[in-house]
Amino acid sequence: MKILIAGGLGFVGTALTRYFLETGHQVVATGTRPRQSQIFNDRFLYVPADTTRPGAWQEALRDMDAVVNLAGRPIFQKWDAAYKQSIYDSRILTTRNLVEGLSANSGKPTLISTSAVGYYGDRKDDLLTESDPPGSGFLASVCRDWEAEALRAENNGARVVTTRFGVVLADDGGALTKMIQVFRFYAGGPAGSGRQWFSWIHRHDLIRAMAFVLEHSDIRGPVNFCSPEPTRNGDFAKILGKVLRKPAFLRTPGIMLRLVLGEFGSTLLQSQRVTPRVLMNAGFDFQFPNALAALSNLVRT
Repeated sequence: MKILIAGGLGFVGTALTRYFLETGHQVVATGTRPRQSQIFNDRFLYVPADTTRPGAWQEALRDMDAVVNLAGRPIFQKWDAAYKQSIYDSRILTTRNLVEGLSANSGKPTLISTSAVGYYGDRKDDLLTESDPPGSGFLASVCRDWEAEALRAENNGARVVTTRFGVVLADDGGALTKMIQVFRFYAGGPAGSGRQWFSWIHRHDLIRAMAFVLEHSDIRGPVNFCSPEPTRNGDFAKILGKVLRKPAFLRTPGIMLRLVLGEFGSTLLQSQRVTPRVLMNAGFDFQFPNALAALSNLVRT
């Protein structure tokens, strides 16, 4: 297949690009850096582009069999009004431009567009599936609008899948490396009460799930990309401490998270107990279904 990946050299995108190349596909990756020095393959093309703006890069969409939209500014930092706008625009405008470019595609392409479990807002102990409505708050509104932009591609005959990511765990970046740094300084432990649910996914399972969705043409609409065993924040901290052989009892008070990280700190205290019902019903097999298996694979002591 010919696959375009917007954000194809990011934290998830690089791993996905390599996976698709290894399995015989042709990949075009877009990114904001002027050039790349990570991947060299005859079936790979890098296109530097600001995907929040229409441009020549959209021409590549005309003959793609599939498009994976991973573009978006990272959320793991303190927000101010300007940065919140960049979080929103980087997702909404890129998706809008991808859909516009796909309108010239005469085939029946698949658009897999990222969303997040933040779609559900703070839902306490509710067990959430793809059929549950959106919650409230900034991230929920971003995800709602993000998915709505992607679904417009259905009007031109595309199959659209909106993948709601849990926190992606890997050993070379992302949230886990930040957590590990804290634990190595003997400062690890729960955030706030530790009772809030934490929905996550091992990056290897996420990459496999992407390929699974691409291969199963009957899957469309929202799909939760998270482990079938969400974990309470405090329990996740205990498991990480056990694997690292470090203590996990230093609780970070919610008020401290809010003072240091502002509104983003508040999102770390939200509870989302999400289950990947669509993937499980379709027969997807998670290689790392629980936190102990995932962390034991990823963490080096």
